[in-house]
Amino acid sequence: MNVLSARMPLPVAKTGLSRTGYIFIAVLLVVVFEGAVRKWGTSAASLPLILLRDAMATYLILHAWRSGHLRTYKVQTQVLLAWSCCLIAWGMLQVIVNDGSPIVFLIGLRFWLLYIWFGFAAASSMTEVDFRAAMRTCTALLILLAPLVVLQYASPPTARINTEIDSVEGEVFVVVAGVVRTTGTFSFTNGNSTFLGLVIPIALAVTAATKRTLMQAFLGAAAFAALVTESMVSGARSVVLYSGLMIAVYLLGRLVFSKGAQKGRALLTLVLAIAALAILAVVFQSAIENTQQRFGEAAEAEDFWQRLLVIFVGEPVAYEKFTFLGIGIGQLSNLAGYVQTGNVTGFTLAEAEAGRILLEGGLLGGIYTGLKFVVMGLGLYRSFIIALRRGILFPLLLWISLAIALLTWSAIGQLTANALLGFALAFGLAALRYPTLEIFPRRTPSLRRIR
Repeated sequence: MNVLSARMPLPVAKTGLSRTGYIFIAVLLVVVFEGAVRKWGTSAASLPLILLRDAMATYLILHAWRSGHLRTYKVQTQVLLAWSCCLIAWGMLQVIVNDGSPIVFLIGLRFWLLYIWFGFAAASSMTEVDFRAAMRTCTALLILLAPLVVLQYASPPTARINTEIDSVEGEVFVVVAGVVRTTGTFSFTNGNSTFLGLVIPIALAVTAATKRTLMQAFLGAAAFAALVTESMVSGARSVVLYSGLMIAVYLLGRLVFSKGAQKGRALLTLVLAIAALAILAVVFQSAIENTQQRFGEAAEAEDFWQRLLVIFVGEPVAYEKFTFLGIGIGQLSNLAGYVQTGNVTGFTLAEAEAGRILLEGGLLGGIYTGLKFVVMGLGLYRSFIIALRRGILFPLLLWISLAIALLTWSAIGQLTANALLGFALAFGLAALRYPTLEIFPRRTPSLRRIR
């Protein structure tokens, strides 16, 4: 550690956000609110907002490269660079052989690479202050969006808050008759579900963090209440199952991995969490009943375990139509459909992420899936060791969440999921860099006052 003189108060500069921190949070805010602009403002804002956040993401990557921060993960950077070169070469071959569109190929590179590089660059260059601020921003967004989501749930499907400017009757997704699947600020239900997938482990970390003031205690309680409430009224089976899994891992993990006197605090947290869940279950009893009805109707229409297998492995049609070369990087993304037709088309060939990867990339898609499992395995192993040795659960929560995201989110097909996966990767890697980060640190006297 360098010895600093009183005439060079460099630590003071580090108490504020770095350039990476500002850009990271700015991109996050655009991702969260761009759907609201399209939904309640104008659909013409779609492309400009996408270009804006992509430009900021690209700038962050260039900033991390020029500043030398990518050397934080030297070997991993080399692997990612080699993978990027392979993907570009493979995609160019697809364009030539399949007589594909160069524009769709560029869109495909954006979906397959941009936000992976963004998350990697952010994790390698963000400071502890940046990481803490990003976590607090996610928690604040979760709390602030809770009233909106509850209002959407309580409003009829035809209410302005549940419809888009140019939507037609019948396009709003419902849990049961008269009850919408909430979208929050996003234009589609999947966006809200993916956002909850990103922020739930962060909200649990805020809930578990050491509090030193009443305001901090209130924020922790509000974060837990918001994540449970938004999960209950979401109407999405995946969100209900995911949030239940994460809360169970959080509560049981604290009991298992806590050290010494922390066992008592972990047990108290378990009791308080169960009490809070019971109260919220009474308040939102109708939402629980609607979700149960949705589970029942879905069980009659499809086999649950088969559906789960499709989500993680892909549809049978994806394997039937699989080719060695693939149909082309970017062909199944909603942005490519929008650019080619002017409309956001559905995923006609494959709804599940695993199927899209195989259809688009062919053999390279299979390799990509294998690389995902390698990253997941290494991250889960390191985060488990941290939990076992230090009793710190947050990295493990993030990596469980990231593993689910890598396997199930529509990252190469859907714009919001694509960006949020980059944030999930950034948080997962940053948690391994700063496992002992305090969300509510002790206040220290400013060095500016030291003479």
